[in-house]
Amino acid sequence: MSALEFGLEDESKFFKAVKLFNEGEWYLAHDIFEEIWHITNGLERITIQAILQIAVAEVHLSNGNMSGAVILYGEGLGRIKNNELPNLGIDIDSFSLEVEKRFKILQNGGNIESSKSPKLKQIFT
Repeated sequence: MSALEFGLEDESKFFKAVKLFNEGEWYLAHDIFEEIWHITNGLERITIQAILQIAVAEVHLSNGNMSGAVILYGEGLGRIKNNELPNLGIDIDSFSLEVEKRFKILQNGGNIESSKSPKLKQIFT
């Protein structure tokens, strides 16, 4: 399923949230993804929830809450590693690898500055 299948209004919101996420506007991205999450059903909802959790993990990181970041990174990663989830037009495999790398650094108490924040790369099907 691509984001196009959300419908025009939701598609616009989805791509706005992706843009904000990629710009590191975690809280704003979270707000829009949460709006989408509330009106989404099925496995698409789980994909959105995983992205939401990663955005909130990044909010926690920016506030110095490492334990909150680790918890939400772990929960988000657990959801996106489910191969049955629709990608919604996002390269979920690449996103999953970036999230996993960052999660492991956090888990091991490493320097998070040594890794880049994950990005949502659009794919065209």
